Amino acid sequence: MKSKKSYPKEVYLNGSWLKPQKAQVSVFDRGFMLGDGIYEVSPFYKGKAFKLKEHLQRLQYCLDEISLDFNAFSLEKIIFEALERAKLSTEDCAVYMQVTRGAAPRTHYYPENVTPTVLLYVNPVKLEGFEKKSWKVSATKDLRWHRCDIKSISLLANIRANEEAISNGFDENLLIRNGWFTEGSHSSIFFVKQGTLFTHPEGHNILSGITRQVVLDLAREIDLKVKEEKVHLDELVEVEEVFLTGTTTQIMKVDSISYKDKEVFTTKKDEITRKLQEIFVKATRG
Repeated sequence: MKSKKSYPKEVYLNGSWLKPQKAQVSVFDRGFMLGDGIYEVSPFYKGKAFKLKEHLQRLQYCLDEISLDFNAFSLEKIIFEALERAKLSTEDCAVYMQVTRGAAPRTHYYPENVTPTVLLYVNPVKLEGFEKKSWKVSATKDLRWHRCDIKSISLLANIRANEEAISNGFDENLLIRNGWFTEGSHSSIFFVKQGTLFTHPEGHNILSGITRQVVLDLAREIDLKVKEEKVHLDELVEVEEVFLTGTTTQIMKVDSISYKDKEVFTTKKDEITRKLQEIFVKATRG
């Protein structure tokens, strides 16, 4: 089922606070015309930032990778102002940040002397209770470009994959390249085999998930064996648990995976997933 989303009451756009219906960009903005921009989402638990530095570092990395000259950390003050203005300083919420190259005559190369377009807003989100849920997911061929480590606003391939899942009654779509799982359409994937945690290694085929790294750190803290190695579709017969991670997904247990209209995985255990959920809650709300 598709959940209903609402617009924020106010957005920050290029130095001004505006009602959404008043916020406008040029039709020649390269984000609008070419998808030439980067975005980031950072969570707040009861108004307290969680891994904000890491989210801003990832934003900066992505901006640098596409040679977009902007200081991601200049947004920090604006982020906290956004929470105050939205009266969300003590609530669960998520901040959305987007930087495009700005407005310029359309070219396939980077124009010079262009002022970036900066958008930021905050919305309330429900972050409590994720550990009481579980998802049924599908799997499909990964059709995205070869720089998935860049958090680009060009998300059409991800959108198509997620729409395919949601329209067929699933909660997420896992992506596969040459038989190997990479990540979800908007999540990172973890597998448990014989008590060992597996996840796809860092690189151009996955986004460097902030929550993914938190889970890896927590797993090592409790002496859980971890391997940053990819898992093949054929290996699902050996898999006991699967869970997904993400900024607002947090740690989501997977009940089943379907591929080509056939169920190829059903969860056998959930002890490790539950343990990681438990310590993640303590880490975010302790």
